[in-house]
Amino acid sequence: MPTQALVVFAAAQPEPHLRMLDRFLVIAERNELATAICVNKVDVTGLAHAQALFALYEAIGYRVIYASAETGQGIDALRDLLRDRITVVTGPSGVGKSSLLNAIHPTLQLETGDLRSFEGKGKHTTRTAHLLSMPFGENTFVADTPGIRELGLYDIDPADLGFYFIEMKPFLHNCRYPGCTHDHEPECAVRAAVEAGQISAERYDSYLRLLRGEE
Repeated sequence: MPTQALVVFAAAQPEPHLRMLDRFLVIAERNELATAICVNKVDVTGLAHAQALFALYEAIGYRVIYASAETGQGIDALRDLLRDRITVVTGPSGVGKSSLLNAIHPTLQLETGDLRSFEGKGKHTTRTAHLLSMPFGENTFVADTPGIRELGLYDIDPADLGFYFIEMKPFLHNCRYPGCTHDHEPECAVRAAVEAGQISAERYDSYLRLLRGEE
């Protein structure tokens, strides 16, 4: 079983869609995986621009590693993060997951654009993980699995969704009405926290979209 997730997004090329990142984070939280975020291709935008985009996630408690497979920035931090753990490496297509792993361990020679190429398969069945042993640390593995990348939110009870937005947890039991969806109910502690700036409006919007089944 994986012990952590590393969600990889790019600072640009492709442009990051943070609502998609929120979806990855919800699924990781649902699977009780400690999660870090890697922002690749910071050489394209500059570090300051990348930090401005992803600072929200650092503020709510996620570790964010700013990296570049081209320049080597952040590679040592990623290697340390992976060491002696089983890590699901996931994220949208084109963000440079294989390139980052090649930079972490150059003799891998993974084909750019398909993390799964280390197995030489090209396909895998639902809920089947492929493990790549990394030659540093005693038990370092990277898992390519549909458990994070491909599974949807169909198995998440809407009543539980707020627990997977980690910044909402302190407020969930302070609402007036049991079973509050934090959508429209009066005297909702979560909505009050949004209005007070304690929960970001962007993340709350992602929560509402997922609650309502919107993309």
